Order: sequence, then C-alpha cells, then structure tokens
Amino acid sequence: MMSTPRAQRIATLAGDVVFGLICLLGVIAFLYPFFLGRAETGFTQAHATTAPIFFALLGPALLVLLIAELSAGRLNTRMVAILGVLTGVVAILRLPAGPADSPTFFFLIILIGYAYGSRFGFLIGTLALLVSALLTGGVGPWLPFQMFVSGWMGMSAGFLAPLGRRFRPGGWGEVVLLGGFGYVWGFLFGALMNLWFWPFAPPGELGWLPGSGLAATIQQYLRFYIVTSLAWDAVRALGNVILIALLGRVVLKELRRFRERFWFTTAT
Repeated sequence: MMSTPRAQRIATLAGDVVFGLICLLGVIAFLYPFFLGRAETGFTQAHATTAPIFFALLGPALLVLLIAELSAGRLNTRMVAILGVLTGVVAILRLPAGPADSPTFFFLIILIGYAYGSRFGFLIGTLALLVSALLTGGVGPWLPFQMFVSGWMGMSAGFLAPLGRRFRPGGWGEVVLLGGFGYVWGFLFGALMNLWFWPFAPPGELGWLPGSGLAATIQQYLRFYIVTSLAWDAVRALGNVILIALLGRVVLKELRRFRERFWFTTAT
C-alpha cells in the first residue's frame, strides 16, 4: 500500500475517477440503444454483442477500484477479507431465487452499504451478483446489467447513512428508514433491469417506438412496467421490508462490531 500523504491523495483521486467511470459505463450500457434506434434482433439477442464488452470492462475496473481504495487507506486488508466473506454470504442468500428474484439477498446489500459506505456497498452489490451467477449458472447477457443495478443499490444505501445519523444507532428509527428504502428499491431494481431488454421488444402496444420523445417513451415504458413487472416487484419490495424489520437491528449491530474491530474509512 502507498503510505505517503501525496501517494494517498493520488490513490484517492484515482479511486474517485474509476468509481465515476464505472457508474458512467453502467449508464451508457442501459441507455445507448435508445440513441441508436431499434436493434432488430428481439429479446433473445438483446445485447448479445455488447454485453461481453461491458462485462470485460467492468471486471478489471472493479479490481482497479479495489486496489485504489486500499492504496488510499479507505480499505485495509482485513476489510477486504470481510468483503470476500460478505460477498459469499450475499451470493448464497440469492440461491433460493423465485419469480421476483430472491428477496433474501437484497436486504443485506442495503444494510452493508448503509453500514460500510457507498464504495463498499457498490463492491458488495456487483461482486455478489457475479458470484451468485457463477454458482447458479445464471451467466448471460443480463449479468453486467444486474451487477450495475445491485452495485447502485449498495452505493445509494451508503448515501443514506448521513440521514440515518439522526436516529439512535440500532434503533427502530433506522429500521423504518431502511425499510422504506428497501421498499423503494424493490420496485426500482425491476424497473431498471427491464431497461436492459425493453428497447429490443417487438413493436407493439408495449414496445419502445424509436423516434418517440422523452415524455412518450416514459409513458410507454410505464405501461410496459405496470403490465409485466409491477406485481413481481411488489413481492420483492414487501420481502425487503419484512426482512429488514425482522433482522435489520441484529445485522447492523454485527456489521458495526466488525467495522470497529477492523477499522476502515467509509467513502460516500
């Protein structure tokens, strides 16, 4: 690890730049089809060519981000070990996947991001989805998009932490705050994930119409979402609330205990 103040500043800047570029890559991955027009390939070939490119860029970028966080002193080797353990736990919790995906792993990504900061939450979200996909054979063109969205879930939970400081640590105020956050993300996860294939939907009442204005595109997508995804996402949202209400206080207590024992600096 770099130890001089100047070297740490450089590493901090590098980490910030890489983190920003990763998020920008995710935005581009989801939105570029809307600027190129319809790809006449259908659902089965959505992103068949570009998804491997995004995955090939995302993997090394995550490694660079991890190294930069270590060099900047915002993580240490002990917390990297904790990252590995928590990644495995989250991945295993995803194995009993149902129609709305497994609600048993979303809540833990949220709690980890909230307790350990946005960078750590982003790493947990992306890496856990990768590991779970390898365990279940769920590797496909959708994988980099799942990694981005899960990473953003953990990242945004870290941004919630300053608001949570208004409540007593481990109290019900935090649980209510995180439960509401998990409820919103139950729907948001599905709404964002639909965008990886929706531009490739067959023309019709629910499909995207190239050349539509922004307002018309949003209206068309809302109709598509309500018909196809709203009910499943409601199950996920309710699952997040229930699990955070039942386990949130205990899990946060243990996460904070490990944070104090293996101290590191959170980055939001």
